[in-house]
Amino acid sequence: MYKLSKNEVKLIQSLCHKKHRLAEGLFIAEGVKLVEEIIKSKFVIKKIYATDKWAAPVKTDSNLVITISPEDLERISLLQTPNQVLALVEIPVIFPKVQLENRLSIMLDGIQDPGNFGTIIRLADWFGIEQIICSHDTVELYNPKTIQSTMGSVVRVNIVYQDLKEVLQTTKVPVYGALLEGQSIYKVAKPSEGILLIGSEGKGIGEELLPYITNPITIPRIGGAESLNAGVATGILLSHLVGG
Repeated sequence: MYKLSKNEVKLIQSLCHKKHRLAEGLFIAEGVKLVEEIIKSKFVIKKIYATDKWAAPVKTDSNLVITISPEDLERISLLQTPNQVLALVEIPVIFPKVQLENRLSIMLDGIQDPGNFGTIIRLADWFGIEQIICSHDTVELYNPKTIQSTMGSVVRVNIVYQDLKEVLQTTKVPVYGALLEGQSIYKVAKPSEGILLIGSEGKGIGEELLPYITNPITIPRIGGAESLNAGVATGILLSHLVGG
């Protein structure tokens, strides 16, 4: 049974901070489902720390797997209830090219909550959306809470950070902007291509992007709730833009 060194524990714990993730070029993936999804993906795994319960049978290159005690896993886990396995994964340095024609893409302007972001990635995966374009002030993809919230969907959705205004200035596909005032989503025809633009939880879509919205849409409010969070709103909108 391998015993974690203090330096290893310190390194892994440091990866909960963005500056250390960027410095090391690594992020944390934790839990059986998430790690096994990453093993099957194009992500490059640097090291896997696992208990005997997960490590036998080994599901990947045995040289990557270090068997540790449940107590050591608890020392490095970022979860309230540690799972069986934690992986250190390399942050990709090459990003896919944005392709907007003949598909529906999601565009996120300033989403701040990592849980909401992870939920939106899962929704994209569920509805077959292959691409999410994020503003530079959207929460970091490799935030542990974001990665955890994707439940593995992060391996199937291309996520890029770009200047949204520049992207919108150069595209001819329709832009569906989620606003308080707009056409009811229940009356919107299913598009063959376009961008679904979702604003931040607190500020909505930035004013500089509003002129590029060709199709303002809204979810009609029936009850008394003041607002919907970004993840819930995205799910409702996608169910009508993509669903049957």
